[in-house]
Amino acid sequence: MQTLFYMGIIFVLGAFMEWLSPKVGLSKVVGYLLLGLVIGPEILGIIPEHFMQDTHIIIDLALSLIAVLVGANLKYSTLKGMGKQIVSITFFEATFAFLFVSIGLYLLSGFLGFPTEQSLIISILFGGLASATAPATTIAVVDELKAKGNFTSTLLAVVASDDALALIFFTFALTLGSIFLGNGDFSFTSLLDMFSIITLSTVVGMTGAFISVMLDKLFAHHKGMETISTIGMIFIVFSLSSYWQLEPLLATLVMGVVMTNISSDFEVVEKEIDNHLEEIIFMLFFILSAMYLDLSSLLTMPFVIFAYIMFRFLGKICGAWLGSKMTKADKSVQTYLGLGLFPQAGVAIGLALSLQDQSGFESIAPLILNVIIATTVIHEFVGPIFIKYILRKSGESKVG
Repeated sequence: MQTLFYMGIIFVLGAFMEWLSPKVGLSKVVGYLLLGLVIGPEILGIIPEHFMQDTHIIIDLALSLIAVLVGANLKYSTLKGMGKQIVSITFFEATFAFLFVSIGLYLLSGFLGFPTEQSLIISILFGGLASATAPATTIAVVDELKAKGNFTSTLLAVVASDDALALIFFTFALTLGSIFLGNGDFSFTSLLDMFSIITLSTVVGMTGAFISVMLDKLFAHHKGMETISTIGMIFIVFSLSSYWQLEPLLATLVMGVVMTNISSDFEVVEKEIDNHLEEIIFMLFFILSAMYLDLSSLLTMPFVIFAYIMFRFLGKICGAWLGSKMTKADKSVQTYLGLGLFPQAGVAIGLALSLQDQSGFESIAPLILNVIIATTVIHEFVGPIFIKYILRKSGESKVG
């Protein structure tokens, strides 16, 4: 009864916060995070700490859907239409963010207070998280300014694609970290283990996608059942990957990629999730995420937060500039696009949360999650300001 009671409180207050946030100039993401922090164990304690032990299923549910929806952005026909320019910009901005943060934090690890034996893994994990951008924030600002044109289309395409690279980079970092933290060394055998995990996770995701598509044909006459069976297969793929000690986020990402490319009906499922599930799941996800925040430890790591934001920002700007320069994109794209990649929210928090249940990461998972939640608030505050600025500079904003 208590669990259901606290869930009811979160739903009611979450709905109120969704109504209030735009009225006080906050994005919904920031509003949800602030609400979770205030009503959670750290401040008011309306939601007690023991409740958090009962919410892992909600977090896993949200993560599985997030990963599939990210994969669904990688539709071949769409990417082919975007051309080399989008692929180049996305690759370089995501890769540079990964490299700048990984290398930068590792070089400063002593100053930042990272444990010496874990500094490389912590830095690489932060690097994997740095690649992700928040598409919802960008879309909201584009809609607000009624922006339309080549620059806007390029920006939207890039932010829709780079979360997939973030998942791949993070999976690589996580697998590498498991090897180092488990064995303490890196050998040909450990490298083989890493590629085995990645390969098997991919196979599980592809298998789940093909089974889901076959089920969709069975339920083709009933779109509701088609959606339900697809969501069921998403949960099965995620849970089996966890049970077999593979990478569930990669498996569900692959599932999303395969389904969106081989099934014409998957678009219907995406719309059903968007219309009926996404708002509820994401509200719960962000509010619950903030409840994991440890304010006392957060106050001891301002330099880590600052370093992560700056290295990620530099990586995004330099990577976007190089990718657009190499493909001879418009001058406005070369000059301004990188600024529009500042926002970061759901995928980064989701990946950081996934560390909490990973064996061997118990000592570093809270550090990474605290930093990512704190930086998300900053990214979501400042990001919309940058996006409005560049859309107006590009001349594609219809609102002054």
